[in-house]
Amino acid sequence: MSGTCSSGTPRKEVILGSVPPDDLHLDDSADKPKEACGVFGLYSREAAGELAQRTYFGLYAMQHRGQESAGIAISDGERTLAMRDMGLVSQVFDERKLASLEGGHIALGHVRYSTTGSASWENAQPEFHGRGDVNVFVAHNGNLVNTAALRHELEEEGFEFESTSDTAAIAACAVGELEKGHSVAEAVLRTMRRLEGAYSIAMVFRDKLVAFRDPHGFRPLCIGEIEGGYAVSSETCGLDIIGSRFLREIEPGEVVVVDDEGLKSYRAESPRRALCVFEYVYFARPDSRFDGREVAHSRQRMGEILAEEAPAEADVVIPVPDSGIMAAVGYSQGSGIPYAEGLIKNRYVGRTFIQPADSMRQLGLRLKLNPLPSVIEGKRVVVIDDSIVRGNTARKLVGLLFEAGAAEIHFRVSSPPVTGPCYYGIDMDTKEGLVGANFTVEEIREQIGATTLAYLSVDGMVAATEQKKSRLCRACFDGEYPITGTAQKLALENAAVADAVVGES
Repeated sequence: MSGTCSSGTPRKEVILGSVPPDDLHLDDSADKPKEACGVFGLYSREAAGELAQRTYFGLYAMQHRGQESAGIAISDGERTLAMRDMGLVSQVFDERKLASLEGGHIALGHVRYSTTGSASWENAQPEFHGRGDVNVFVAHNGNLVNTAALRHELEEEGFEFESTSDTAAIAACAVGELEKGHSVAEAVLRTMRRLEGAYSIAMVFRDKLVAFRDPHGFRPLCIGEIEGGYAVSSETCGLDIIGSRFLREIEPGEVVVVDDEGLKSYRAESPRRALCVFEYVYFARPDSRFDGREVAHSRQRMGEILAEEAPAEADVVIPVPDSGIMAAVGYSQGSGIPYAEGLIKNRYVGRTFIQPADSMRQLGLRLKLNPLPSVIEGKRVVVIDDSIVRGNTARKLVGLLFEAGAAEIHFRVSSPPVTGPCYYGIDMDTKEGLVGANFTVEEIREQIGATTLAYLSVDGMVAATEQKKSRLCRACFDGEYPITGTAQKLALENAAVADAVVGES
């Protein structure tokens, strides 16, 4: 637990309910990218007695966005209490801990998956940074591509860092601008000019809840209304669970400031909107909405279009649960092949891609997915999954289905091959390990052992979202990065970090 007053320095106390790292997750999908984080914020004097509990439920609804750590901060405008720890939301918090956080009218919450910075307690969020009487708490979803350079600049300005995350650099930037006497909106706009990359952020400064989104809008962020105030959430499902009325998405380059005077909006220049298309493919919950459209609808359309682009002669269509379900429904409807649940999922087992050892990943798959021979035996089976990133799980899954008696396995993927790194908040910043970047579709088919293998096209994926192609970031699929020179900047970042490590050894 970390307890902090707005006019003081953070005070570390005994961490309650700590969960051993090896016990956190036993996953279902080494083929899946590590997800983005989830941020959540509330401002309401009317609901001040239950903001911690509501934040808990908001984070619980977005647990899919990050399973490494969770944290909640509560502020009354003068004093801020924060609790964060490694583990799932339900592992970090219980009723007693939530009760100890009540009392303020501003809340901030976060679930984390590490992209910049290691998976450690120090990097759990909300992140505190303060100097003198200027203190902020920050919850961040995304990834900067200029973290090392920015940290160097901030260290030259006298800032010190306890954490290795890019969020710490963002928080320090904001503190530096606030120290100069700027309004909170102007301080954030000035901070944004120093940031390069993806960020959707909720921040607490004194008596204000602030939310802002990078000029490209790589990661989602929306705002809703609650009694006497407002809620901020990475996804609309976080608003739904607490009964918040959705107002709108926070626009790329927008800064929203909430206080007792209400909600005010400020804008920075937005060169091009570029929401990550993987939000539609995999990251977002199916019941979340972007631009008024349910993600579930887009995933079903992906399956329908995939049936047109890559038909198969088969007897049954089965999904890889849960992320392949909606696309499998769409493929069944588009092809006329009956849909069935052919893989039974144990939902009490965590996600396998978090486990570092391949042997544990394989055990995780057997624990998590069990074939139904009555559906599969003797059948020509179409298997629908949302993506293949590394290939380990797909290969093992095909083996399980053949063991269960499948006559043929036609593997269909409701997104294109992942051929390039992501630098904007997904943990795949090199081509190493990406099967789509290193092998042809036929070579991948041979590796996983399927009868046939086919992917959805980039154009088909975009069409399913009902968005303009130019409004989506598709870089990991087609190499078109919205920020010029991203790869070169990250290469310099990695070199700077490597030099720093050598220098310290």
